[in-house]
Amino acid sequence: MKIVVLAGGTSTERDVSLSSGSMIYRALKGRGHQAIILDVYLGYEGEPEGIFDKDVDWAARIGRISETKPDLEAVKAMRKDGGKSFFGPNVLKICQAADAVFMALHGANGEDGKIQACFELMGIPYTGTDFVSSAMAMDKGISKDMFRVYRIPTPAGIRLKLGEKESEKVPYPCIVKACCGGSSVGVCIARNDEEYEAAKAEAFQYDKEVIIEQYIQGREFSVGVMDGKALPVIEIAPKEGFYDYKNKYQAGSTVETCPARIPEEKSARMQEIAEEVFRALRLKNYARMDFMMSSEGEIYCLEANTLPGMTPTSLLPQEAAVLGMSFEALCEKILEGAFADEH
Repeated sequence: MKIVVLAGGTSTERDVSLSSGSMIYRALKGRGHQAIILDVYLGYEGEPEGIFDKDVDWAARIGRISETKPDLEAVKAMRKDGGKSFFGPNVLKICQAADAVFMALHGANGEDGKIQACFELMGIPYTGTDFVSSAMAMDKGISKDMFRVYRIPTPAGIRLKLGEKESEKVPYPCIVKACCGGSSVGVCIARNDEEYEAAKAEAFQYDKEVIIEQYIQGREFSVGVMDGKALPVIEIAPKEGFYDYKNKYQAGSTVETCPARIPEEKSARMQEIAEEVFRALRLKNYARMDFMMSSEGEIYCLEANTLPGMTPTSLLPQEAAVLGMSFEALCEKILEGAFADEH
């Protein structure tokens, strides 16, 4: 099939997306597909006619993930047309010519439902969940509201808009994070007033609304869900600090254990909650849920990721591998979701 792997963009997770896209592209090429990888924002300046037949290693131009956030202003300066449209040159035309689009985007304008809604209006098949569930999962405030409605255990907390006066205080230590951020960009732990004010200032750089929630001291886990069925639980243990941007994407920064070494009943309960989240947020195709387990053994769901990373250090591929599913087979399975009648 002719497949566009759509990556890049202008979110703080741009570099992660490009790395995910590169791996997905190579996997699909290895399965015999006529795959190409496109940066959704920079597009393709050449003649799009016959692009799927070109003998080009599209992934060769994709760089490694840096330890710091990408320079988005430099990226925007690369657009010859000034970047009036989010879609780069020929992107929509090439996506329309494809059999399907494999969504390798992360963060704003990719994981938040906007592109999904556009593709649905244009009749372009794509992987992942639909625009409604994408938007709900991307907004951590809405997600936590849905968690409470469906009695899904989640850390207590509040939402705070830029310039808004706080009506209540979350006890220290607490977590402060951008409402619609990802890859732990704009996430800080505050243990006193000085750290709290600095954390809010940091988070408000990425969003006009932030989440302030109780800090759960304990162990961190993740559970992928495919077609409503949970994958094995994976434990994430950073060697230093918490699971921030650097620890997520720099090889060797984190010890990941799958299946997680926890009592069977805890693992089963975490998988059960992950499937409940999948249903509560009306998710489709695949997703990944993040959890904390306190030192007392209490389980808390932090959030849902509708387009989880597919990089060399990503969690979902490791979980699938425990079930005997290769990375190439995983990509093929996800691709099948683009043709389901669920969108």
